[in-house]
Amino acid sequence: MQKLWAPWRIEYIIGPKEPGCIFCNRVNRNQDREDLILFRGKRAFVIMNKYPYNNGHLMIVPYKHTSALEELDQEDVLELHQLLVFSQKNLQALMNPQGFNIGLNIGQCAGAGIKEHLHYHIVPRWNGDVNFMPVFSDTKVINEFLLESYNKLKKYFEISPEGSNHEE
Repeated sequence: MQKLWAPWRIEYIIGPKEPGCIFCNRVNRNQDREDLILFRGKRAFVIMNKYPYNNGHLMIVPYKHTSALEELDQEDVLELHQLLVFSQKNLQALMNPQGFNIGLNIGQCAGAGIKEHLHYHIVPRWNGDVNFMPVFSDTKVINEFLLESYNKLKKYFEISPEGSNHEE
């Protein structure tokens, strides 16, 4: 059995929780940089994970507050998928990862940290990105401040997914 060690996330796990839904709260505030929102679509948005597994860890979130896939309509599902592809393309162009983890956790026992609001994760991966630090010293190396990553990524998200914001 393989284990994913993420001890730096303990701040999120045991820290105080804000009232309401963190996704709905952020999308309604219109403070995109502070809230790490990179892109707002018609039915979904892209936000950086404040407690990332790796640099560039993004979440694609429907505006519809639901924990059930069957409550999303076809337009929601289509835009979520389009934003996953758009995000992967932008992360590839900026960060040149060697792979990606893309997934959805439904329910607390499946690992959903925010179980009341569906959201997809996209995590860029590099060979060796899980090295000895988390195992031996209970430390994860995130090599760039979140707002520095945000500023770099934001440039790639400034146009619609249908356009081209970088060279192919």
